[in-house]
Amino acid sequence: MKRLAALLLLAALAMCGPFAPAQTRRPLGIAFYDLDGLYDTIPALFYDDSDHTPQGRLVWNTERYRRKISRTAAVIDSMALPLVALYGVENEAVVRDLSAACLGDYTYLHSTMNAFDGLDFALLYYGDLFRPTESEQLRDCLYIEGILRRDTVGLLLSRNPRMAERFIAEHRSERPAVRLLVMGRIPSHAARRYGLTEPLRRAERAGRGNVRYPNGSWYMRDRILADTLFEVCGADVYARRFLFDERGTGPLPTFSRDRYRGGWSFSLPVFIYVR
Repeated sequence: MKRLAALLLLAALAMCGPFAPAQTRRPLGIAFYDLDGLYDTIPALFYDDSDHTPQGRLVWNTERYRRKISRTAAVIDSMALPLVALYGVENEAVVRDLSAACLGDYTYLHSTMNAFDGLDFALLYYGDLFRPTESEQLRDCLYIEGILRRDTVGLLLSRNPRMAERFIAEHRSERPAVRLLVMGRIPSHAARRYGLTEPLRRAERAGRGNVRYPNGSWYMRDRILADTLFEVCGADVYARRFLFDERGTGPLPTFSRDRYRGGWSFSLPVFIYVR
């Protein structure tokens, strides 16, 4: 899977790179990455994050926190994409630390979701390419609207397929001129139902996914749906060797149950290139 994913990534980049025809140059890459719970080490007041504290069950101390920040930043830097949507950050301080650790000159947008596990969405972006104009916090979703180059674009980040589909239906009805990108946990049938494309479908049909089941099969848990007004020139799972465990069988997580593994996440990022 990894070798094929790498080849497809190179093919996508070739389509989007300096050797592409003039009319297909300057595409823009966007990724979605579930960080599998990037918590700070400070006990929260309004939800129970006691496991992720130095005295907690997972012994989540400053060393482990800094390691996860640096490793996550390394993944983001290796993708080298101007927009990276994130799920699984505990608060703005975590996003600020992560943004500062990245080599890319990212600005960030964060929204507190008031979830029981304390985890939020965030967006890292290059301010010269994307300018947010509004954001709306929904149940288990975050909607960000802004100017991408010269187009008005809406980004819907989701952790709840049912709520995502409800928002897509309303958005397509009320704001059809806004180009929509939907990322995260979303129902695949929403693409057909609401006139969107699903660029990751080809990778899924080839047997690839961004989460690996214990039986060895892969599942595309996080998806990206794109407005038909976008010209898609590449999409896949971001599968690099350093993201995998020592056997090369699946993503190396931060924890396996209660055992600290020191990895990145149980899931791989997914990405898309559009014009």
